[in-house]
Amino acid sequence: MIGIIGIVTIFVMVFGGYLAAGGKMGIILKSLPFEMTMIIGAAIGAFLISNSMAEIKHTIKDLGKVFKGPKWAHDDYKELLCLLFELIRLARQNPVAIEEHIEDPASSSIFSRYPKIIADQEATALICDTLRSASMNYDDPHQVEEVLEKRMDANMHHAMHSSHALQTVADGLPALGIVAAVLGVIKTMASIDQPPEILGKLIGGALVGTFLGVFLAYGLVGPFAAKVKAVVEEDGHFYQLIREVLVANLHNHATNICIEVGRQNTPSHCRPSFSDLEEALKTVKQNAA
Repeated sequence: MIGIIGIVTIFVMVFGGYLAAGGKMGIILKSLPFEMTMIIGAAIGAFLISNSMAEIKHTIKDLGKVFKGPKWAHDDYKELLCLLFELIRLARQNPVAIEEHIEDPASSSIFSRYPKIIADQEATALICDTLRSASMNYDDPHQVEEVLEKRMDANMHHAMHSSHALQTVADGLPALGIVAAVLGVIKTMASIDQPPEILGKLIGGALVGTFLGVFLAYGLVGPFAAKVKAVVEEDGHFYQLIREVLVANLHNHATNICIEVGRQNTPSHCRPSFSDLEEALKTVKQNAA
């Protein structure tokens, strides 16, 4: 919702200010279809050249993040801590029993209580792979933490591609606007024998290209890229929490301490209070009893 409000604000302030200053929309509207065709068409073409089909689909899909915002909310972090609590406690009580849950999380009675988490393949794989490594005696906390860090860095690099691709388009739009403007000037020079009022309209139409390139770059595409980056970074905290809790588990801290480490590493605006998490964990214990 806030994204839509931002876009509306941009258009109202820019064009409203232009009209309030006595500007006329006629020249802009007349030139807009042709300038849009050249600038946006060239931008799309450059985007297609510089990205693979998978990256193109990924970027288009990530545009939705501008309006949807982060995937993980306050309750999701609390549910994640409860899930990790259940798995760690079971792994310590019965190392054999944990295997059925980490080998086939889709049919796990524990994972099934957290549908949003199990629907995320990376979160589920991160949990299961780390717990499986511990069960195979690959439990050096420092080595596991390093492996998880590299894995998460690779995932973050991939997730950031959409933001980088959009920012590259934003960086190129002003130059493409100049290209369109130059073509407009060339067209104007071919009509140099026309009276001043006609030349004025032709020059004004050519300048629409420069305006459009800068406007799209800094008013829309650039902010889109920044928003996608912010959402990706925000969602990355969810996976970092998994790492922190499972590494704490490998250090053989008490289960409640491992969960508290995760709670403390949760972003402040999503962090459940100590008492709120305690109530949730009590409910988990009662259900497991």
